[in-house]
Amino acid sequence: MTDSPAAGPGPGAAPRAASENTPPARIPVPDSAYPALVALFAAILLVSNITASKGVALGPLITDGAFLLFPLSYVIGDVLSECYGWRATRRAVWVGFAALVLAIAFFQVAIWLPPADFYGGQAAFAATLGAVPRIVLAGLAGYLVGQLLNARVLVALKARTGERRLWARLLGSTVVGEFADTLVFCAIAASVIGVDTPAAFVNYVAVGFLWKTGAEVAVMPVTYRVIARVKRREGYFAPA
Repeated sequence: MTDSPAAGPGPGAAPRAASENTPPARIPVPDSAYPALVALFAAILLVSNITASKGVALGPLITDGAFLLFPLSYVIGDVLSECYGWRATRRAVWVGFAALVLAIAFFQVAIWLPPADFYGGQAAFAATLGAVPRIVLAGLAGYLVGQLLNARVLVALKARTGERRLWARLLGSTVVGEFADTLVFCAIAASVIGVDTPAAFVNYVAVGFLWKTGAEVAVMPVTYRVIARVKRREGYFAPA
């Protein structure tokens, strides 16, 4: 009498015990550029949040240390929106928001912890990583509103233009997103950053908006290449 064949792993069947030579089960990681782009997006936001604590004077223009890096977050946002759509970009924006909140919270915890006797940098540490609550709120609100509007506008324009006029989608979404970001930030943090007159408010919003928009326009050829490369890598144009 021969043994009957073992039952397969169908519904209700008991799981087979792994033999010594069977590798453990693992959840497969998709071969996609999306996780790397989201990680880069969050890293840019975190670094910008720290470097923004330094004031920078460029002739008559006053800005902060994040003025070079932060516009790149909108470039990554454009790549995500163009290649992966609204839902995936919204998820990335919320991941970045959560990373910012986590960083700010634990910066404060680290500041509040009593310094060791040999540590002489407490004042500098607190000055660099500590933040006025209203500025924190302004930065988070501006980021969230600006990035979500940037993604929404780009996706809406793409629904109307298809694969044509990428430059119009990038420019249009940047104008809306950067303006909203700058306006919301200044509206909340105006009194803290010394913007105390209507003229100063308009000047701050105008300079910030023009610089951020101009920076993204300047790197638009790079954005084009990154989008094209991501689309090729992800099989975007592959036949159905």
